[in-house]
Amino acid sequence: MVHLQIRAIHHQAIEMILKLKTAIALITLLLSSSLFFPFAAQAQRVQTEFEVRSIASGLQFPWGMAFMPDGNVLVTERVGQLRIITPDGRVSEPVKGVPAVFVQQQGGLLDVALDPEFSRNRLIYLSYAEPEGSKASTAVARAELKDGALENLQVIFRQLPKTQGAVHFGSRLVFAPDGNLLSHWAIAVITWKMRSS
Repeated sequence: MVHLQIRAIHHQAIEMILKLKTAIALITLLLSSSLFFPFAAQAQRVQTEFEVRSIASGLQFPWGMAFMPDGNVLVTERVGQLRIITPDGRVSEPVKGVPAVFVQQQGGLLDVALDPEFSRNRLIYLSYAEPEGSKASTAVARAELKDGALENLQVIFRQLPKTQGAVHFGSRLVFAPDGNLLSHWAIAVITWKMRSS
């Protein structure tokens, strides 16, 4: 049995964090400026070389990626498709069983994350703009990835109420070291405590 624990950061906490971040940024700027430390202006530039390579083409608005243990990469396309890209750049047909998504402006299929036990349980997590008529909201679902299809899809988070408009669905999914699944979007961090009983 999976227990879900949801915590949202309230507006006051966000305002306090933003004020603290602003103060830290100003202090850092002051301490690093050549006015405070004259020798800081003489810092040397370090050039880093890197190579940019295209590994796949033909994707429609690729948005999120998850690197699989076998070397393949799961890639979300904001238009509502999930693809598997092989190490040599081959792009799969769309994975079957992806939930319906609201594809307008900032809406669509957004992020993908592998369960920490993916090699054993084949679970993946998707964040997306979930439609309901002309309204939508952010949702997170999990499903098993088997033979190029999603099975046993279950919505584990649904923002309510759904709203008019096609912006501010953006989210990223990441697992914390303690096993919590974090979803970050514009005004909150949602945490799911995943544990078996």
